[in-house]
Amino acid sequence: MREPRAPRIPTIDLRPWLSGDGGARRTIAATVDEALRTAGFLLVTGHGVDPALRTAIRDTARAFFRLPAATKEPYAVRVGGRGWLGPGAEANGSAEGTRTPPDLKESLSFAAEDPTGDPAVDAEWFLPNTWPGEVPGLKALVTEYLAQMRTLSDRLLGLLGAALGEPEDFFTRHTTHPTWGFNINWYPGTEVVGEPQPGQFRIGPHTDFGTVTVLDRQAGKGGLQVFTDAGGWEDAPYDPDAFTINIGDLMARWTGDRWRSGRHRVLPPPSDVPAEELMSLVYFYECDPRTTVESVPAPTGRVTYEPVDSHTYLRAKLDAISVG
Repeated sequence: MREPRAPRIPTIDLRPWLSGDGGARRTIAATVDEALRTAGFLLVTGHGVDPALRTAIRDTARAFFRLPAATKEPYAVRVGGRGWLGPGAEANGSAEGTRTPPDLKESLSFAAEDPTGDPAVDAEWFLPNTWPGEVPGLKALVTEYLAQMRTLSDRLLGLLGAALGEPEDFFTRHTTHPTWGFNINWYPGTEVVGEPQPGQFRIGPHTDFGTVTVLDRQAGKGGLQVFTDAGGWEDAPYDPDAFTINIGDLMARWTGDRWRSGRHRVLPPPSDVPAEELMSLVYFYECDPRTTVESVPAPTGRVTYEPVDSHTYLRAKLDAISVG
């Protein structure tokens, strides 16, 4: 009888990493290293984030998304802005150079806003967020969630530093005043958006752009898929208590392509379940502006890239997916 295939995307319990002995921590670090070399994705439990908070954010944001388009329009922004990304604003497949129809989603988008004191940096990366007046409870909920996301993300980066064979502060020494982005992505069903065009997805195939993404997702027929060399496109494993973690292009570059940026997509809304509505909470954690990212050398790294300014790199990627 053949042994069952080991999962390509493992589930990591953070509790032994945070409080366990050296042997448990080494085992976890090795598991993370292997997963990021093959798929670029993990599931993480033991994170301590209250599921009731995630539910409350969804319920409040849903009230905004279901408003008439004319009510939402004053909050409309382009990709990288703070506000409402309406239908047709974004096409993630463009980041891979693939011309696709716009993604079938709407988003409320927020970003870092605590100024650094550097006028040029603050004007681009630390502007005030926009909070829709129609859902006054959203600000307090999201603010609490974002504080927990930053704590969790720094813990994850500590784990990633160890998994790379470096000190735990290898990445977090560059997150003293980081940028971040937070999207509440709403994926309505075909009863709202109609039948998808050929090649149209809720989110087209792409890799994320920065360091680490922390995703709270819902399961559905039109849900998340992950690409691996071994299996091609497959439905991502799902655990309602877990966060789905993936690394982005900048992190892959930082590790000299030892780790791969997790390629993924969100399937079109299913025509046989026209009312399927999903919502994802997506936290993109980045480093401090003006961080120079240099590939770790061999034998850890596989490829040596030219050093890049982290945020010049990120801005070019964001511009590539904006429609219009």
